[in-house]
Amino acid sequence: MKYKRQAKIMELISSFDIYTQDELADRLGKGGFAATQATISRDIKELKLLKIPASNGQYKYALASHEEEKTDIKFLNILNETVIKIGPAKNLLVVKTYSGMAQAAAAALDAMDFSEVVGTIAGDDTIFLACTSDENAEAVAKRLEKMLK
Repeated sequence: MKYKRQAKIMELISSFDIYTQDELADRLGKGGFAATQATISRDIKELKLLKIPASNGQYKYALASHEEEKTDIKFLNILNETVIKIGPAKNLLVVKTYSGMAQAAAAALDAMDFSEVVGTIAGDDTIFLACTSDENAEAVAKRLEKMLK
């Protein structure tokens, strides 16, 4: 449950400007994840979330983007909990997830910052990763499959 909640947190901060732990708790509750302030505080610490300036001058939660955190175990755990299947389709990589988990998995993939990937699009249960070539899509698929075993 912890990993699903943390995946939902990543999805929420990727989709919305979230300024406080109370706001995060409220959005988690609406998404079916009841959590105390202490639990949310621990999740924020474990996910290494940062507060960054938003366009309105307030500070919002965001994922850290430090080089050493690219293959962080938290992102791998989220992918392990959400990804069902990975397959290349020309220069695209198609990643199937459990229903409702694609955006969280896409946020984890984006945070891993594969140089071969130029962008991601996430729906409800499918992610498209646009790669720089057909060969790179296959290489990224193999790397992900190896990481998820």
